Amino acid sequence: MTDMVQNSSVPILVVEDNRTQGEYLRYVLEKEGYPVTIATNGKEALISIGTSRPHLILTDVMMPEMDGYELCAAIKNDPATSDIPVILVTHLFNPVDVIKGLEAGADNFIIKPYTPEVIHTRIASILQAINKPDPNDRPTPLKVVFSDRSYTITATRLQIINILLSTYEVAIKNNSDLQVAQEKLHYLNDQMQKTLDELQKSNHDLSIENHERKMVETALGNANKKLYLMASITRHDLLNQLNSLQGYLELATMDRHENPELAWSYIDKAVVILGQTVNTVKFTKEYQEIGIKTPIWQNCKNLVIKSLKHTSLHHVNLENHIPDDLEIYADPLIEKVFSNLIENAVRYGGKISKICIRFVKENGASRIICEDDGDGVENHEKKKIFQYQYGKNTGQGLFLSREILSITGILIEETGVFNHGARFEILCPEGTIRFSDKDI
Repeated sequence: MTDMVQNSSVPILVVEDNRTQGEYLRYVLEKEGYPVTIATNGKEALISIGTSRPHLILTDVMMPEMDGYELCAAIKNDPATSDIPVILVTHLFNPVDVIKGLEAGADNFIIKPYTPEVIHTRIASILQAINKPDPNDRPTPLKVVFSDRSYTITATRLQIINILLSTYEVAIKNNSDLQVAQEKLHYLNDQMQKTLDELQKSNHDLSIENHERKMVETALGNANKKLYLMASITRHDLLNQLNSLQGYLELATMDRHENPELAWSYIDKAVVILGQTVNTVKFTKEYQEIGIKTPIWQNCKNLVIKSLKHTSLHHVNLENHIPDDLEIYADPLIEKVFSNLIENAVRYGGKISKICIRFVKENGASRIICEDDGDGVENHEKKKIFQYQYGKNTGQGLFLSREILSITGILIEETGVFNHGARFEILCPEGTIRFSDKDI
């Protein structure tokens, strides 16, 4: 209460072109008991000073008509008003602003945005200096060079110290605010990075899911086409075989009395045809299973191991060099592919002693290779051996292998050198081969 009584005898002039800021300063100061007058620019302030002399002036720097530096210089250069303390209120904060303020004769600074506590502290500091002046602390002209420009400062040591302390205080606060802002920024960056990582993972998972869905759709489409084609082929083969079988049996029936020997030859031929018919039916049953089940990821090394359950190696040594974590995306029947390759090598490889199955990746191409040290395949047969009913036995094993692999776009070819062994290469396009959960 005592302070308010004392403050009532200290009139303050506020110079502010922003009405809102001016009224706010009036509210803050009058709350502490200071009488307040408001001027909206420098020229109006000089008129107000001539009419009613204030004990202290708070002036904005950026104003029309006359800015705060000009107003301060005008007050300090007039012997009648030079003793009135001037506090510059500004958004600006750099060394040039401080020097310009000192050059104009400012007693202190208040940097926007400010708090009521800052205002009261600045005013209290200046009023204390007025009440207890140092007779030895007189304004001394001082030349300062900054940024290739010369300034003349006429100020007391106390003025300089107060302004430097004020700017230092502001610098400390700004640095503290900057640190807080940086911590918040780091936190936000961390959160954003986590969100981005989660989004990328979701996008990656979705991409994989869409890719695999497309692969399944393609595989099912291929399977339906193949089943339709094979149904036509086997129907044609079965009709021909049945017609032949019927013909031989009719001939045998006709000649069974007059020429029994000829009749038996017809029966023998009918038996051969019957065997072919049985094989065709068996093949049809195997073929129709292709593409029924959705393609899946399967461990390649285990597929080779499982295929041995259906094949006898006899004296042949099998080397399984496929990596433990290698997986292939294929029709579930792919086990038959490895079984057929191993069985063909053992049966028809001639002087064969070794089969080697391995994985290679060269020039971006992924291959599973099955090779032996047997007789090999002649050049003119390399493509024919994959045709339906071509070659030794029924010629269905390699044809089925090709069809099973093609469901997911995998190719197979023979690339060995005749008399140096057979070499079957399974060519796996991108998206059909991987190590565990990592695509290669």
